[in-house]
Amino acid sequence: MKKIAYLTNQYPMTSHSFIRREIAALERLGYSISRYSVRCTQTELVDADDIAEAHQTKSILSRRFAIVVETLATAVRSPLRWSSAASLAWRAGRGSRAGLVKHLFYFAEACWLASDLRRGGVEHVHVHFGTNSATVMMLAGKVSGIPYSITCHGPEEFDFPVAIGLPEKIRRAAFVVGVSSFGRSQLYRWSAWADWPKAHVVHCGLDGTYFAPRDHAQGDWDVSIPRRLVCLGRLCEQKGQLLLIEAAAEMLRRKIPFELILVGDGEMRGEIEKLIVVHGLQDHVTITGWQDGSQVREWLRSSHAMVLPSFAEGLPVAIMESLALHRPVISTYIAGIPELVDSECGWLVPAGNVQALADALADCLTCDQERWSRLGETGAERVRQRHHVDIEAAKLASLF
Repeated sequence: MKKIAYLTNQYPMTSHSFIRREIAALERLGYSISRYSVRCTQTELVDADDIAEAHQTKSILSRRFAIVVETLATAVRSPLRWSSAASLAWRAGRGSRAGLVKHLFYFAEACWLASDLRRGGVEHVHVHFGTNSATVMMLAGKVSGIPYSITCHGPEEFDFPVAIGLPEKIRRAAFVVGVSSFGRSQLYRWSAWADWPKAHVVHCGLDGTYFAPRDHAQGDWDVSIPRRLVCLGRLCEQKGQLLLIEAAAEMLRRKIPFELILVGDGEMRGEIEKLIVVHGLQDHVTITGWQDGSQVREWLRSSHAMVLPSFAEGLPVAIMESLALHRPVISTYIAGIPELVDSECGWLVPAGNVQALADALADCLTCDQERWSRLGETGAERVRQRHHVDIEAAKLASLF
Protein backbone atom coordinates (compact mmCIF):
# COMPACT_ATOMS: atom_id res chain seq x y z
CA MET A 1 0.00 0.00 0.00
CA LYS A 2 1.51 3.31 -1.09
CA LYS A 3 -1.33 5.81 -1.53
CA ILE A 4 -2.47 7.23 1.84
CA ALA A 5 -4.55 10.25 2.78
CA TYR A 6 -4.40 12.22 6.03
CA LEU A 7 -7.46 13.98 7.41
CA THR A 8 -7.76 16.40 10.34
CA ASN A 9 -10.24 19.07 11.39
CA GLN A 10 -7.79 21.91 10.68
CA TYR A 11 -4.43 21.40 9.00
CA PRO A 12 -1.82 22.72 9.11
CA MET A 13 -1.76 24.43 12.49
CA THR A 14 1.08 25.86 14.55
CA SER A 15 0.41 23.36 17.33
CA HIS A 16 0.25 20.36 14.96
CA SER A 17 3.81 20.27 13.67
CA PHE A 18 4.00 16.63 14.82
CA ILE A 19 1.51 15.69 12.07
CA ARG A 20 3.66 17.42 9.46
CA ARG A 21 6.74 15.56 10.69
CA GLU A 22 4.86 12.24 10.61
CA ILE A 23 3.71 12.82 7.03
CA ALA A 24 7.24 13.74 5.95
CA ALA A 25 8.63 10.57 7.57
CA LEU A 26 6.06 8.41 5.75
CA GLU A 27 6.94 10.10 2.48
CA ARG A 28 10.59 9.21 3.09
CA LEU A 29 9.40 5.61 3.41
CA GLY A 30 7.89 5.81 -0.07
CA TYR A 31 4.26 6.62 0.69
CA SER A 32 2.32 9.15 -1.37
CA ILE A 33 0.32 11.26 1.08
CA SER A 34 -2.70 13.40 0.19
CA ARG A 35 -3.63 16.02 2.79
CA TYR A 36 -7.23 16.87 3.66
CA SER A 37 -8.66 19.23 6.24
CA VAL A 38 -12.33 19.64 7.14
CA ARG A 39 -11.91 23.41 7.31
CA CYS A 40 -9.25 25.96 6.46
CA THR A 41 -6.85 26.86 9.24
CA GLN A 42 -8.43 29.58 11.37
CA THR A 43 -5.20 31.01 12.80
CA GLU A 44 -2.32 32.77 11.08
CA LEU A 45 0.53 30.47 10.09
CA VAL A 46 4.02 31.68 11.01
CA ASP A 47 6.16 28.66 10.09
CA ALA A 48 7.34 28.39 6.48
CA ASP A 49 6.87 24.62 6.55
CA ASP A 50 3.26 25.03 7.70
CA ILE A 51 2.62 27.55 4.93
CA ALA A 52 4.01 25.09 2.39
CA GLU A 53 1.75 22.37 3.80
CA ALA A 54 -1.28 24.65 3.46
CA HIS A 55 -0.71 24.80 -0.30
CA GLN A 56 -0.83 20.99 -0.47
CA THR A 57 -3.95 20.56 1.68
CA LYS A 58 -7.51 20.32 0.36
CA SER A 59 -10.11 21.95 2.60
CA ILE A 60 -13.46 20.18 2.37
CA LEU A 61 -15.64 23.10 3.47
CA SER A 62 -14.10 25.42 0.89
CA ARG A 63 -15.89 23.31 -1.76
CA ARG A 64 -19.49 23.92 -0.73
CA PHE A 65 -20.99 23.77 -4.23
CA ALA A 66 -19.06 20.60 -5.05
CA ILE A 67 -20.29 19.07 -1.78
CA VAL A 68 -23.91 19.56 -2.84
CA VAL A 69 -23.23 18.16 -6.30
CA GLU A 70 -21.41 15.09 -4.98
CA THR A 71 -24.06 14.36 -2.37
CA LEU A 72 -26.72 14.22 -5.12
CA ALA A 73 -24.43 12.37 -7.55
CA THR A 74 -23.59 9.74 -4.94
CA ALA A 75 -27.29 9.13 -4.31
CA VAL A 76 -27.74 8.38 -8.02
CA ARG A 77 -24.48 6.50 -8.54
CA SER A 78 -24.45 4.37 -5.38
CA PRO A 79 -27.91 4.51 -3.80
CA LEU A 80 -27.34 1.63 -1.38
CA ARG A 81 -24.06 3.03 -0.05
CA TRP A 82 -25.58 6.52 0.08
CA SER A 83 -28.61 5.41 2.07
CA SER A 84 -26.51 3.24 4.39
CA ALA A 85 -24.16 6.17 5.16
CA ALA A 86 -27.10 8.55 5.62
CA SER A 87 -28.67 6.11 8.07
CA LEU A 88 -25.37 5.90 9.98
CA ALA A 89 -25.18 9.71 10.11
CA TRP A 90 -28.73 9.84 11.47
CA ARG A 91 -27.98 7.27 14.20
CA ALA A 92 -24.68 8.90 15.13
CA GLY A 93 -26.23 12.35 15.29
CA ARG A 94 -29.05 11.47 17.66
CA GLY A 95 -27.88 12.19 21.18
CA SER A 96 -24.41 13.27 20.06
CA ARG A 97 -22.68 16.42 21.24
CA ALA A 98 -22.67 17.87 17.70
CA GLY A 99 -26.33 17.08 17.07
CA LEU A 100 -28.32 15.65 14.18
CA VAL A 101 -28.11 18.66 11.86
CA LYS A 102 -24.33 18.80 12.01
CA HIS A 103 -24.14 15.08 11.30
CA LEU A 104 -26.17 15.57 8.14
CA PHE A 105 -23.62 18.17 7.10
CA TYR A 106 -20.85 15.69 7.97
CA PHE A 107 -22.61 13.20 5.68
CA ALA A 108 -22.59 15.67 2.79
CA GLU A 109 -18.89 16.43 3.41
CA ALA A 110 -18.24 12.68 3.44
CA CYS A 111 -19.85 12.25 0.02
CA TRP A 112 -17.45 14.78 -1.50
CA LEU A 113 -14.48 13.32 0.35
CA ALA A 114 -15.32 9.76 -0.71
CA SER A 115 -15.50 10.81 -4.35
CA ASP A 116 -12.21 12.72 -4.21
CA LEU A 117 -10.45 9.84 -2.45
CA ARG A 118 -11.57 7.42 -5.17
CA ARG A 119 -10.42 9.79 -7.92
CA GLY A 120 -7.02 10.02 -6.25
CA GLY A 121 -6.63 6.27 -5.90
CA VAL A 122 -6.32 6.51 -2.12
CA GLU A 123 -6.17 3.10 -0.44
CA HIS A 124 -6.34 4.12 3.23
CA VAL A 125 -7.11 7.27 5.24
CA HIS A 126 -5.47 8.11 8.54
CA VAL A 127 -7.29 10.60 10.76
CA HIS A 128 -5.64 12.60 13.54
CA PHE A 129 -8.03 13.21 16.46
CA GLY A 130 -11.20 11.23 17.05
CA THR A 131 -13.62 14.17 16.91
CA ASN A 132 -15.56 15.56 13.93
CA SER A 133 -12.95 14.73 11.28
CA ALA A 134 -13.16 11.09 12.35
CA THR A 135 -16.95 11.28 12.00
CA VAL A 136 -16.60 12.58 8.45
CA MET A 137 -14.20 9.78 7.58
CA MET A 138 -16.36 7.10 9.20
CA LEU A 139 -19.18 8.21 6.91
CA ALA A 140 -16.87 8.55 3.90
CA GLY A 141 -15.64 5.03 4.55
CA LYS A 142 -19.23 3.84 4.47
CA VAL A 143 -19.77 5.57 1.12
CA SER A 144 -16.47 4.60 -0.50
CA GLY A 145 -15.43 1.34 1.14
CA ILE A 146 -12.00 2.84 1.82
CA PRO A 147 -10.65 1.76 5.24
CA TYR A 148 -9.54 4.30 7.84
CA SER A 149 -7.59 4.53 11.08
CA ILE A 150 -7.47 7.12 13.86
CA THR A 151 -4.80 8.54 16.14
CA CYS A 152 -6.50 9.73 19.34
CA HIS A 153 -4.48 12.20 21.36
CA GLY A 154 -6.69 13.31 24.24
CA PRO A 155 -7.92 14.91 26.28
CA GLU A 156 -10.98 15.88 24.22
CA GLU A 157 -11.71 12.41 22.84
CA PHE A 158 -11.59 10.97 26.34
CA ASP A 159 -13.58 13.80 27.95
CA PHE A 160 -16.63 13.16 25.73
CA PRO A 161 -16.18 9.66 24.28
CA VAL A 162 -19.86 8.72 24.05
CA ALA A 163 -20.96 12.17 22.87
CA ILE A 164 -18.55 12.01 19.91
CA GLY A 165 -19.36 8.37 19.13
CA LEU A 166 -15.84 7.13 19.84
CA PRO A 167 -16.84 3.47 20.47
CA GLU A 168 -18.55 3.29 17.05
CA LYS A 169 -15.59 4.93 15.31
CA ILE A 170 -13.23 2.40 16.89
CA ARG A 171 -15.49 -0.50 15.91
CA ARG A 172 -15.50 0.55 12.27
CA ALA A 173 -11.81 1.50 12.06
CA ALA A 174 -9.10 -0.76 10.66
CA PHE A 175 -7.01 0.19 13.70
CA VAL A 176 -6.69 2.96 16.27
CA VAL A 177 -3.63 4.54 17.85
CA GLY A 178 -2.93 6.11 21.22
CA VAL A 179 0.09 8.40 21.60
CA SER A 180 0.93 6.82 24.98
CA SER A 181 0.10 3.71 26.96
CA PHE A 182 -2.34 5.82 28.92
CA GLY A 183 -4.00 6.84 25.67
CA ARG A 184 -4.30 3.24 24.57
CA SER A 185 -5.85 2.37 27.94
CA GLN A 186 -8.56 4.94 27.24
CA LEU A 187 -9.19 3.37 23.84
CA TYR A 188 -9.60 0.06 25.66
CA ARG A 189 -11.93 1.74 28.12
CA TRP A 190 -14.26 3.05 25.42
CA SER A 191 -14.29 0.09 23.05
CA ALA A 192 -15.61 -3.44 23.11
CA TRP A 193 -13.15 -6.07 24.29
CA ALA A 194 -13.31 -7.65 20.83
CA ASP A 195 -11.84 -4.40 19.41
CA TRP A 196 -8.89 -4.19 21.80
CA PRO A 197 -6.47 -5.85 19.34
CA LYS A 198 -7.04 -2.84 17.06
CA ALA A 199 -5.48 -0.46 19.60
CA HIS A 200 -1.77 0.33 19.33
CA VAL A 201 0.73 2.85 20.66
CA VAL A 202 2.54 5.09 18.17
CA HIS A 203 4.25 8.06 19.76
CA CYS A 204 4.40 11.53 18.29
CA GLY A 205 7.93 12.05 17.04
CA LEU A 206 10.66 14.61 16.48
CA ASP A 207 13.00 14.82 13.52
CA GLY A 208 16.75 15.34 13.30
CA THR A 209 16.58 19.08 13.93
CA TYR A 210 15.99 18.25 17.60
CA PHE A 211 18.66 15.58 18.00
CA ALA A 212 21.78 17.70 18.19
CA PRO A 213 24.76 17.57 20.56
CA ARG A 214 24.24 19.12 23.98
CA ASP A 215 24.04 22.93 23.91
CA HIS A 216 26.19 24.65 26.56
CA ALA A 217 24.25 27.92 26.32
CA GLN A 218 23.48 28.22 30.00
CA GLY A 219 26.24 30.61 30.93
CA ASP A 220 28.57 30.50 33.92
CA TRP A 221 25.99 29.28 36.43
CA ASP A 222 26.23 32.30 38.69
CA VAL A 223 23.11 31.90 40.87
CA SER A 224 22.66 35.68 40.89
CA ILE A 225 21.86 35.58 37.15
CA PRO A 226 18.12 35.11 36.43
CA ARG A 227 17.35 31.68 35.02
CA ARG A 228 14.93 31.52 32.11
CA LEU A 229 11.90 29.20 32.21
CA VAL A 230 9.92 28.62 29.03
CA CYS A 231 6.30 27.47 28.82
CA LEU A 232 5.20 26.23 25.38
CA GLY A 233 1.57 25.87 24.40
CA ARG A 234 -1.79 27.42 23.73
CA LEU A 235 -2.86 29.90 26.40
CA CYS A 236 -5.94 28.06 27.60
CA GLU A 237 -7.51 26.60 30.73
CA GLN A 238 -6.12 23.10 30.44
CA LYS A 239 -2.47 24.20 30.20
CA GLY A 240 -2.51 25.75 33.67
CA GLN A 241 -0.68 29.01 32.90
CA LEU A 242 -2.74 30.96 35.44
CA LEU A 243 -1.35 28.75 38.22
CA LEU A 244 2.10 29.16 36.72
CA ILE A 245 1.79 32.94 37.17
CA GLU A 246 0.79 32.34 40.81
CA ALA A 247 3.87 30.13 41.26
CA ALA A 248 6.04 32.77 39.57
CA ALA A 249 4.77 35.32 42.09
CA GLU A 250 5.99 32.96 44.82
CA MET A 251 9.45 32.95 43.22
CA LEU A 252 9.41 36.74 43.45
CA ARG A 253 8.47 36.56 47.13
CA ARG A 254 11.29 34.08 47.75
CA LYS A 255 13.71 36.46 45.97
CA ILE A 256 14.78 33.74 43.50
CA PRO A 257 15.94 35.36 40.23
CA PHE A 258 14.02 34.12 37.19
CA GLU A 259 12.56 35.00 33.82
CA LEU A 260 9.40 33.30 32.49
CA ILE A 261 8.62 33.21 28.76
CA LEU A 262 5.18 32.05 27.62
CA VAL A 263 5.60 30.94 24.00
CA GLY A 264 2.16 30.72 22.41
CA ASP A 265 -1.17 32.46 22.23
CA GLY A 266 -4.80 31.68 22.88
CA GLU A 267 -8.13 32.57 24.38
CA MET A 268 -6.82 33.14 27.93
CA ARG A 269 -4.11 35.62 27.02
CA GLY A 270 -6.10 38.55 28.44
CA GLU A 271 -6.66 36.87 31.81
CA ILE A 272 -3.00 35.88 32.03
CA GLU A 273 -1.85 39.41 31.24
CA LYS A 274 -4.13 40.82 33.96
CA LEU A 275 -2.75 38.38 36.54
CA ILE A 276 0.82 39.31 35.57
CA VAL A 277 -0.01 42.93 36.41
CA VAL A 278 -1.80 41.99 39.66
CA HIS A 279 1.36 40.27 40.90
CA GLY A 280 3.75 42.92 39.58
CA LEU A 281 5.50 40.46 37.28
CA GLN A 282 5.77 42.66 34.18
CA ASP A 283 9.59 42.67 34.40
CA HIS A 284 9.74 38.90 34.82
CA VAL A 285 7.11 37.42 32.47
CA THR A 286 6.85 37.80 28.69
CA ILE A 287 4.24 36.44 26.26
CA THR A 288 5.67 36.01 22.75
CA GLY A 289 2.62 34.90 20.75
CA TRP A 290 2.96 32.06 18.27
CA GLN A 291 6.48 31.32 17.04
CA ASP A 292 7.74 29.18 14.19
CA GLY A 293 9.69 25.97 14.73
CA SER A 294 13.13 27.55 14.62
CA GLN A 295 12.09 30.25 17.10
CA VAL A 296 10.69 27.63 19.49
CA ARG A 297 13.98 25.75 19.39
CA GLU A 298 15.91 28.94 20.10
CA TRP A 299 13.71 29.76 23.11
CA LEU A 300 14.28 26.27 24.47
CA ARG A 301 18.03 26.38 23.86
CA SER A 302 18.24 29.69 25.74
CA SER A 303 16.22 28.33 28.66
CA HIS A 304 17.05 26.63 31.93
CA ALA A 305 13.98 24.39 31.76
CA MET A 306 10.52 24.04 30.19
CA VAL A 307 7.46 24.16 32.44
CA LEU A 308 3.98 22.91 31.53
CA PRO A 309 1.62 22.67 34.54
CA SER A 310 -1.31 21.15 32.60
CA PHE A 311 -4.60 19.87 34.01
CA ALA A 312 -5.44 17.72 30.97
CA GLU A 313 -3.23 16.37 28.21
CA GLY A 314 -2.37 13.48 25.96
CA LEU A 315 1.43 13.46 25.85
CA PRO A 316 2.60 16.99 24.94
CA VAL A 317 5.03 17.33 22.05
CA ALA A 318 6.44 20.42 23.80
CA ILE A 319 7.84 18.14 26.50
CA MET A 320 9.58 15.99 23.89
CA GLU A 321 11.03 19.07 22.20
CA SER A 322 12.47 20.40 25.43
CA LEU A 323 13.99 17.10 26.55
CA ALA A 324 15.47 16.47 23.10
CA LEU A 325 17.34 19.78 23.44
CA HIS A 326 18.77 18.72 26.82
CA ARG A 327 16.42 20.94 28.79
CA PRO A 328 14.71 19.44 31.88
CA VAL A 329 10.94 19.61 32.22
CA ILE A 330 8.61 20.61 35.06
CA SER A 331 5.12 19.19 34.54
CA THR A 332 2.24 17.33 36.20
CA TYR A 333 1.27 13.77 37.11
CA ILE A 334 -1.42 13.38 34.44
CA ALA A 335 -2.23 11.26 31.37
CA GLY A 336 0.86 10.08 29.45
CA ILE A 337 3.32 12.60 30.91
CA PRO A 338 4.76 10.27 33.62
CA GLU A 339 5.62 7.79 30.86
CA LEU A 340 8.26 10.25 29.65
CA VAL A 341 9.09 12.56 32.58
CA ASP A 342 10.31 11.52 36.01
CA SER A 343 12.91 12.65 38.55
CA GLU A 344 15.71 11.53 36.22
CA CYS A 345 14.91 14.21 33.65
CA GLY A 346 12.75 16.74 35.47
CA TRP A 347 10.09 17.38 38.07
CA LEU A 348 6.48 16.17 38.29
CA VAL A 349 3.95 17.80 40.60
CA PRO A 350 0.25 17.20 41.34
CA ALA A 351 -1.91 19.10 38.85
CA GLY A 352 -3.50 22.22 40.35
CA ASN A 353 -1.12 22.46 43.32
CA VAL A 354 0.48 25.92 43.27
CA GLN A 355 2.72 25.26 46.27
CA ALA A 356 4.13 22.06 44.81
CA LEU A 357 4.69 23.83 41.49
CA ALA A 358 6.46 26.71 43.22
CA ASP A 359 8.70 24.27 45.12
CA ALA A 360 9.61 22.50 41.86
CA LEU A 361 10.38 25.83 40.17
CA ALA A 362 12.58 26.82 43.10
CA ASP A 363 14.45 23.51 43.07
CA CYS A 364 14.96 23.78 39.33
CA LEU A 365 16.13 27.39 39.43
CA THR A 366 18.67 26.73 42.18
CA CYS A 367 20.05 23.34 41.12
CA ASP A 368 23.74 23.08 40.29
CA GLN A 369 25.27 22.59 36.86
CA GLU A 370 26.16 18.93 37.38
CA ARG A 371 22.60 17.97 38.26
CA TRP A 372 21.12 20.12 35.48
CA SER A 373 23.39 18.51 32.90
CA ARG A 374 22.55 15.01 34.11
CA LEU A 375 18.82 15.72 33.86
CA GLY A 376 19.26 17.09 30.34
CA GLU A 377 21.36 14.18 29.10
CA THR A 378 18.88 11.62 30.43
CA GLY A 379 15.91 13.38 28.88
CA ALA A 380 17.56 13.75 25.48
CA GLU A 381 18.49 10.07 25.30
CA ARG A 382 15.01 9.04 26.40
CA VAL A 383 13.35 11.07 23.64
CA ARG A 384 15.84 9.81 21.06
CA GLN A 385 14.90 6.23 21.90
CA ARG A 386 11.13 6.67 22.24
CA HIS A 387 10.12 9.62 20.05
CA HIS A 388 12.20 9.62 16.87
CA VAL A 389 9.72 10.30 14.08
CA ASP A 390 11.32 7.87 11.63
CA ILE A 391 10.98 5.00 14.11
CA GLU A 392 7.39 5.90 15.02
CA ALA A 393 6.35 6.43 11.39
CA ALA A 394 7.71 2.97 10.55
CA LYS A 395 5.39 1.54 13.24
CA LEU A 396 2.46 3.33 11.64
CA ALA A 397 3.52 2.10 8.19
CA SER A 398 3.49 -1.48 9.42
CA LEU A 399 -0.10 -0.98 10.56
CA PHE A 400 -1.09 0.45 7.18
